[in-house]
Amino acid sequence: MTSRGLPATVASAVGGRGTISIRRALPADAAAIERLEALAERRLPDVALLVVEVDGELVAAAPACGGQPVSDPFRVTIDVAELLRLRSSQLRAAV
Repeated sequence: MTSRGLPATVASAVGGRGTISIRRALPADAAAIERLEALAERRLPDVALLVVEVDGELVAAAPACGGQPVSDPFRVTIDVAELLRLRSSQLRAAV
């Protein structure tokens, strides 16, 4: 684990990225989420979602309550998907 609480492999991978934002999905994100679902050929459940933006572009989404994310299969997103899982588990632990 790094000093920020991230597994070292994830911290190393995300270190080369630009700005990464993890936040709750907004109604304005619907089209981008539908695009990710179509690319991943998998639908997310109809629950509150968390999304990851890299440099302002939405690249992954997952249920806030936990579960597998959908992401753009044409981009390397394993690192941000892991961050999404980590954030989801932090939010669940806080309740």
